[in-house]
Amino acid sequence: MNYALKRTTIAVIAGLLALSLAACGSGGAKSNNAAQDGNNSGAAKGDKVTIELAISKSSQDSAFIQQDILDEFEKQTNIKVNLQLIPAEQTTTVLQTKLAVEETPDIIQYNLASATTDLNLERNFEILDNEPWASRILNKDVLSAYGHIYSFHVSQDTGMQGVVYNKDIFADLGLSIPKNFEEFLAVCEKIKASGVTPVFMPYKDNWAANIWPAAAFANFVAKNDPTFFDDLNSNKKKWSDIPEFQTFLQQQYEVYKQGYTNADVLSDSYDMAVGKFLNKEVAMMFMGDWLIEGVLKQDPNMRLGVFPIPSEEDASLGASPLGGQLFIPKKAKHLAEAKEFLNFLGSKEIAQKIVDSKGYVSNLSDVTTPELPDYKQEIVDNYITPKKTVLTTDAYMLVDRSELYRLLQDQFAGGLTPEEVLKAWDEKFSQLMADKKIPGF
Repeated sequence: MNYALKRTTIAVIAGLLALSLAACGSGGAKSNNAAQDGNNSGAAKGDKVTIELAISKSSQDSAFIQQDILDEFEKQTNIKVNLQLIPAEQTTTVLQTKLAVEETPDIIQYNLASATTDLNLERNFEILDNEPWASRILNKDVLSAYGHIYSFHVSQDTGMQGVVYNKDIFADLGLSIPKNFEEFLAVCEKIKASGVTPVFMPYKDNWAANIWPAAAFANFVAKNDPTFFDDLNSNKKKWSDIPEFQTFLQQQYEVYKQGYTNADVLSDSYDMAVGKFLNKEVAMMFMGDWLIEGVLKQDPNMRLGVFPIPSEEDASLGASPLGGQLFIPKKAKHLAEAKEFLNFLGSKEIAQKIVDSKGYVSNLSDVTTPELPDYKQEIVDNYITPKKTVLTTDAYMLVDRSELYRLLQDQFAGGLTPEEVLKAWDEKFSQLMADKKIPGF
């Protein structure tokens, strides 16, 4: 993706964040025939076909792989969906390998912003502009790159990133949401004294170590150096040029060093997080609001919320690009059946079922946004409506971030200082940008 296009996409996503998610979905042009709804798109009822859907284990709460949805699809079409569950820390590498050796799944669940950098979107994936559901999409930009729709989702939500917390634990201990790092440490101390682990860090999955810096860096840049990402992506500035970035990396490490986390941060993984919250073993986690959704799916009575990463006074809540979209590789073995699965998910009946069950903001003109869950309505009221959100650094990145994640792991292994992390990332970042032939590198 050229940089101008990337900037346009970011602007569109930023604009979407200003929308009030509390409003119901548009009642635009209705789909009035079975072909548009996708339920009767014509899969043969003869021999059963099995299609492969590859998805990270960290996304097992995805709406698209709910067993009742898969069962209904199989009943209607005689097409079975087999899940390829990939360990979260290996997802990018495994998918890159599968695409390279042409052992492609029929469908992949991934993130559009990451797919452009990690998986060579243009070369490897189908353009979906002319699929039956495409004409009913309200905000095509959140599914698009290079001027085309490459991904599918029934939602237009973006993921909000900050500190997910247990409201009941806070209430029982008389705690308020911390507004800066010093207040955050004080909150951690009181929680630890109560016998609960203040923060769960699942940094075996190295991407999780980037939640804190991705929001903290972006918040600082938005308030103090708004042209930084333009300068960074044209090789006029480097990551290590911002001293505060070292401070933010040290803050996250300090939470661990002061004993406010699980002991085995490099052995514990994201797939343990839901259980930790359900069992009230932990009070907080640096993560996106998708974690709340996963917890509430198992216990709707849990009271969870999210507040901004407290790296600075009165920080904004991080907002990541829309995630969890479905992609169809060009070399899928069952291309027609894969497209039929998307048609099924995009049908009015099934899409409404998914939107209702997940509390999504509908991205289909004939599917209505339901009343939002309390935690999401709070995000709307406290952050989106008053415009206290900031796009995380991931939205501005033109290259694969895997090496940064590994460097953050190295910091927690005691091998690198924050300064060394940033300088090492500067070198790798420049190399990756040069490899992509970005002007200035």
